[in-house]
Amino acid sequence: MSSLIGYSQTETDRFKVGFSYGNGSQSKFPFNLKDYTHTVTFYKAQLNYLIGNKKQWAYEINIEPSYNIAEHQLLNEYFIKPEDGDDYQEKRNLYTQKRTINEYVLNLGFLVRYTVCTPVSIYAVGSVGPMISDKATERLAKGYAFSDIFGVGTSYAIGDVQLDFRYSLRHTSNLEFKTPNNGHNTTNMSFSVLYCL
Repeated sequence: MSSLIGYSQTETDRFKVGFSYGNGSQSKFPFNLKDYTHTVTFYKAQLNYLIGNKKQWAYEINIEPSYNIAEHQLLNEYFIKPEDGDDYQEKRNLYTQKRTINEYVLNLGFLVRYTVCTPVSIYAVGSVGPMISDKATERLAKGYAFSDIFGVGTSYAIGDVQLDFRYSLRHTSNLEFKTPNNGHNTTNMSFSVLYCL
């Protein structure tokens, strides 16, 4: 059994590659936001690299390029105020319509895994990375931003294949490079299949 599944580390067997599918919403705990709706469906490639392990603990670099499709709609038109510009009414008319946004993201992170018993493990992961979106919302400008993720998950190994379920929280914003920058928050669920090389 490979090091990434059984954690009997070797020098030549450190990589997992795979694919992940998931979705999220701002309407789920802990956000439960009422001013807008924001849902996202994402398709991710995954690459994990084992950097070390000790007893039941393993430490991995996590790389996840993804293509996301977000659906956004402003519900509270008074979120946009007259002081937001002379075109505030036009912005209200635009953003209160449901809009589809394409996001292109590269998250880079660190994962800590604990083997509960063979073949089950649990983990926590944190990552951040650049994102490009093709439309603005009342909360986030079009173009360059950042995607921040914290998640917990569980994995089940079947030979060299790992099945993975993850619960995560995601925040997107642009560090005040552009306005607006209130950002979007979602609670996400995802399922992954990875193969140990």
